[in-house]
Amino acid sequence: MTTSPRNPGTTTEPGNRAKETAKSVSDGARDTAGKLAKDAKDVARSAAETAKTEAQTRAEDAKYGVAREVSNVSSALRKAAEASREGSPQERTFGQIAEGLADVSDTIANKDLGEMARDVTDLARRNPLIFLTGAALVGFAATRFGKASAQPQSTQPLTAQPQTATTSASGYPATSITGPKGEYTATGGLS
Repeated sequence: MTTSPRNPGTTTEPGNRAKETAKSVSDGARDTAGKLAKDAKDVARSAAETAKTEAQTRAEDAKYGVAREVSNVSSALRKAAEASREGSPQERTFGQIAEGLADVSDTIANKDLGEMARDVTDLARRNPLIFLTGAALVGFAATRFGKASAQPQSTQPLTAQPQTATTSASGYPATSITGPKGEYTATGGLS
């Protein structure tokens, strides 16, 4: 046994000193781990808030974009109704559809996304056939829009070059048309 230099009346053994050092290191590591865990939770919470805010911003932008597009369709239908003969079935139909779309556009722009989701859920429960029909129409329109925006329009015009040397089986001259996807050959018909 050795006498402790700090406390002259006590004795410490090397094993006890090692235990005290290990306990001190363990307590320090536990405190550090706790602080790191708290920091990690704070960072994760902050990242989740940022992602939520960004998602809400994008959803709001999309909502206003949809409302604007519906409003544009409504305006186009209103113009078509005005261009139709007064009192005609086309004028009445286009006018009614335009009014309905204008109301839908206002509703989309002025409602909260959560409220709209609840309204759609309520509609689906009350009228499943109307909901499924609407969903199919929205899906069809989205597919058409996606296909239209995915295919770039070619700036190269179609050109026709008469090929007098080439004739079809019927004896008519063949015409070659060059377009954005290659060359097409058509044979003549009636003269």
